[in-house]
Amino acid sequence: MKKRGSSGYGAATGRATADAANSISPTVADRALGGRRDRSLEQLAGASVDVLVIGAGVVGAATALAAAEAGASVAVVDRGDVAGETSGSSSKLLHGGLRYLAMGDLGLVRQAHAERRLNAELIAPHLARPLDFIVPVRDGSPAPLWKVRAGVFLYGALSRFADGRSGRIPVAEARRRVPDLATTGLHGTVLYHDHQTNDARLTLSALQGAAARGAVVATHVEVVELLMANGRMRGAVVLDRLGGSTFSITARSVVNATGPWVDRLRRLESPSAGTTVALSKGAHVVLEGGDDWTAAVTTPLPHGRVSFAIPWEGLLLLGTTDEPYDADPADLRATDADQDQILAEAAGSVSPGAVSASRVRSRFAGIRVLPLASSSTVHRRRETVITKGPAGMVSVAGGKLTTWRLIGAKAAGVALAELGSAATVGTPAPLPGAVAIGSMDEQIAGAAPELADDVRRHLGRQYGSRALDVVALGARDRSLLDRMHPDAPDIWAQVEHAREHEWAATADDVLRRRTTLALRGLAGNGIAGRVERMLTDRPAA
Repeated sequence: MKKRGSSGYGAATGRATADAANSISPTVADRALGGRRDRSLEQLAGASVDVLVIGAGVVGAATALAAAEAGASVAVVDRGDVAGETSGSSSKLLHGGLRYLAMGDLGLVRQAHAERRLNAELIAPHLARPLDFIVPVRDGSPAPLWKVRAGVFLYGALSRFADGRSGRIPVAEARRRVPDLATTGLHGTVLYHDHQTNDARLTLSALQGAAARGAVVATHVEVVELLMANGRMRGAVVLDRLGGSTFSITARSVVNATGPWVDRLRRLESPSAGTTVALSKGAHVVLEGGDDWTAAVTTPLPHGRVSFAIPWEGLLLLGTTDEPYDADPADLRATDADQDQILAEAAGSVSPGAVSASRVRSRFAGIRVLPLASSSTVHRRRETVITKGPAGMVSVAGGKLTTWRLIGAKAAGVALAELGSAATVGTPAPLPGAVAIGSMDEQIAGAAPELADDVRRHLGRQYGSRALDVVALGARDRSLLDRMHPDAPDIWAQVEHAREHEWAATADDVLRRRTTLALRGLAGNGIAGRVERMLTDRPAA
């Protein structure tokens, strides 16, 4: 990171220049874990960078990571929180996309299979857990059993059968894996393999990876004006939405990774900019249950849609809807109608008692960003759209959570071309905290023996090796190792860690995206107030 006037990027070498006198980069210790929002604001006010990324969803995080890996100085700003919109409101799957086979997207499915396995084996194994899916075929299913079996076989073949056997399994075996599976009218059940994740924490980890390479991240910072010089993009004026101050960040290249706001920002660059994307709403419902499921359920629906019933964090995640969305993305909500639709669709394959409205803990919605096309949102390809505006701003939208790394590398490559350099898809590298699933249990137990088994497992799954940094906070104050709620595995130390190392600034940042409290419907009873106080207060030095 350079002060205004410093180039920060070596034209001859294509690497960031080292100018200690002008550097305002975080210290090595800070960069290792991410940072604190107020410190980021201090670093960015009046700063000059090589690449300014607008948007801290998974696409912005991936772009920042790729650009920082290439040696560029990088700043990331977002009008909300990290993964505050679509990237924290997905079905929480790393998957090839079984239904994309029907669209003819074999290349996308093959690519997504390879990426989900890279996430699970190298990039973020603590955040990518294997999950089997069962497809029940019954009276009224849109595809016959033979066709589903053929599709699953092709799906497995595109992953080179790396996940094990797929295909038809006995109904009794399916019922053992999914105790709430409805069996009336079943013609058969078919098994395939994918992975699941915590989408918000995966995005956070990618940004922490960028921060470890010098990127500075500031949340709740909105772009209010784009800076131009001689007809070229040269940065932005931004507003601190929490503090009220404004300041400028100059940049040699600007990336618009604002998701559903992508066209709105393009019009700040050029008022005549047209519409490049269509928006689709996807709602989900979280219910109690699913803790005894060892597989998920995929129910094919008419017109190419599917309904998921997924065991997630000891809960049951249902979804998703897929309908055009034309309103302000900031007003997006999961409605009663969305919930009724999701529960009704799930009841086609799951016992109605298991998907009763009385079991609902929470609901949420996200927006898919899709390329313009004449077909319905259901049938539009999940392609990534990268464009370059008349002043040089790079706008990137669309794609899949699973292929986040590739999307970021492509966007960074276009952005760095503005600097006369080049970046390509690099060798995959582990994100901060990357360790094998379950490998941290013993170390966490040694550091904090009073923690219950479910808490240790939870911390290991969410933070990987960084879980030790979380529990280490208990050495100063043992109450930080207490549960935030008796029915959840999250502990109070996570709040302090989120403030100091994950840019959290509001209770919603913590309760919805740094912990699982909000999705469990357990964010009441004074918890939000205590979180706000912890975010405001600073521990004694």
